[in-house]
Amino acid sequence: MEKLGIAITGSGSAVPKTSLTNQGLTQLVETSDEWIATRTGIRQRRLALPTESLSSLATVASNQAIAAAGIAATDLDLILLATSTPDDLFGTACQIQAELGATKAVAFDLTAACSGFVFGLVTAAQYIKTGVYENVLLIGADILSRWVDWQDRRTCVLFGDGAGAVVLQANASDRLLGFCLKSDGTQNHCLNLAYTPSPQELLPEVNITKGTYQPITMNGKEVYRFAVQKVPEIIDKALFQAHLTVDQIDWLLLHQANQRILDAVSQRLNIPEHKVISNLANYGNTSAASIPLALDEAVRQGKIKPNQVIAASGFGAGLTWGAAIFKWGR
Repeated sequence: MEKLGIAITGSGSAVPKTSLTNQGLTQLVETSDEWIATRTGIRQRRLALPTESLSSLATVASNQAIAAAGIAATDLDLILLATSTPDDLFGTACQIQAELGATKAVAFDLTAACSGFVFGLVTAAQYIKTGVYENVLLIGADILSRWVDWQDRRTCVLFGDGAGAVVLQANASDRLLGFCLKSDGTQNHCLNLAYTPSPQELLPEVNITKGTYQPITMNGKEVYRFAVQKVPEIIDKALFQAHLTVDQIDWLLLHQANQRILDAVSQRLNIPEHKVISNLANYGNTSAASIPLALDEAVRQGKIKPNQVIAASGFGAGLTWGAAIFKWGR
């Protein structure tokens, strides 16, 4: 029998050891633990040391996911890395492929900021459903501390570093029940990590630009408004596609951006608090890593059990947003 469904069979995660508390941030910018905690729900975040790389964090998370799925790295056909902060602008997935020893796997990066993991999940599923690949490793990893302005108190309190990974495998029954993805480039200016050019004359009348990327800039109010409006809508659309109702969701797994967004979205959907997965108090906003990091933690704590229905939604720069409804495990 042809296996043209997918199952998510293993998860893993990794965070740097170094912790920065809200108290620590008060030494960098004018803020307070109470101010940060009441507005964001964040108490601390993990920061990668100069010796730590995106590929090293991602490799640890990936090895855990591969082991949990009960396969070997050499069984992998595809490695997808969702990130906005690669170690190498040409891509980091291939470095991870080498570190894992996944000799058979094709590997590439995918960038959709904080929506990256959900976009990656849907992308990975298509390769399996079309019969092209059987075993896919999907990683969401970001080191945003590299790109934060530590003098900008609107953004520096939010972000942290981490990696999460899952293994998707071909399965007789399809465990990805429904999904919906959206983009709106007209709102791109709300959240940026933009390239800033510096003109340089190579020869008379031949000008190029040399520059660098500037720290993250964000219009917090607009991003909050966007998330609270669009996320419940897209979860509804994905549920409709899955032929499910809100009360059939076991867990709501949102991108861990801000506790106020998590609260507002769950209230709009009438999902009780005990069904909402939240770990941002300890890690902050880890961008593409946030959903798989929270997923892996909940699985390892025994909260998420096989066959339970998870509604996952990512949202962020682009602007991009998406939702995927899936059953955990085979």
